[in-house]
Amino acid sequence: MTGSLMAIVLAAGKGTRMESELPKVLFPVLKRPMIDYVLDVLEAAGVSKTAVVVGYRSQDVIAALEPREDLVFVEQNQQLGTGHAVMMCRQVIADHVGPVLIVTGDSPLIQLDSVKKLQEHFRSENLACLLGTLKKDDPAGLGRIVRNDKREFTGIVEEKDATEAQRRICEVNMSVYLFQPQALLQSLDQIDNRNRQSEYYITDCPGILKQAGHRVDALAVLKPCEALSINCVEDVPPVEAALINQGDSDRT
Repeated sequence: MTGSLMAIVLAAGKGTRMESELPKVLFPVLKRPMIDYVLDVLEAAGVSKTAVVVGYRSQDVIAALEPREDLVFVEQNQQLGTGHAVMMCRQVIADHVGPVLIVTGDSPLIQLDSVKKLQEHFRSENLACLLGTLKKDDPAGLGRIVRNDKREFTGIVEEKDATEAQRRICEVNMSVYLFQPQALLQSLDQIDNRNRQSEYYITDCPGILKQAGHRVDALAVLKPCEALSINCVEDVPPVEAALINQGDSDRT
C-alpha cells in the first residue's frame, strides 16, 4: 500500500487504578509522561501525522503535548470503548492516504523495530488489516489469536468467551493494529455495543473485515517487553526497569 503512515493513539482514559487524578497517559515513568515514549517511537518510525484521542482532563493532555509537531487532538467526550475512540477520528482517517497505525498511550515499551516490521509486512502483503501479536507463556487475561488449519487469522476471542482449547493458545492480541483507512471506516460502521460493557471494541474490526473477504493477518513480532503495559501503579516499576535496561536509544 502506498502513502505515508499515520497513527491514532488512544489516550482518553482516567486510569482509575493509578491512584492519581492525572490523566493516565500523563502518569510519570522515569519522570516523563508515559505517552512520551509512545510518541517518540512513532516519530522515529516516520509517522506523518498522529491523532491523539483525549477525554478525561483533555486540556491537561493537550497542554503537555502541545510542543510536539504533527499532532491532532480528537475529543472523546464519552468513553464508550476503543472502537468508539477510533470512530471519533473518522474525518482524520478519511482524509489520509496510507496505513493507519492504532496503538495505546499506556504502552511505553512499544518498540521501533516492531513498528517497522509490521509496516513492511502490511505493505508487502497488501493487507486490509494487520495485528501485531505476541507469543506469551502465560496468556492469562489477554485476547487469543484464533487461526484455522492453514494458520490463517480468523479472529480474536476474549478470555472470558474462550473455550478450554482456545485458552491454551499462546498468541495474544496486544492492541497494535495497522489498517487500510477505507477498510477501517467500513468495519467501524459495522461494530456494535451488544456486549456486557455496552461498548464498541476495535477488536471486532479485524474479524468483520476477514468475514467480508478482506486480507487480514496477524504477525507475532512483538517482543516480550511490549507486554508490559501500565494498568496500575504496581506496573510502573517493571516498566521503568525495562526502560533503564534497554535504554531509550535501543527503542528509537
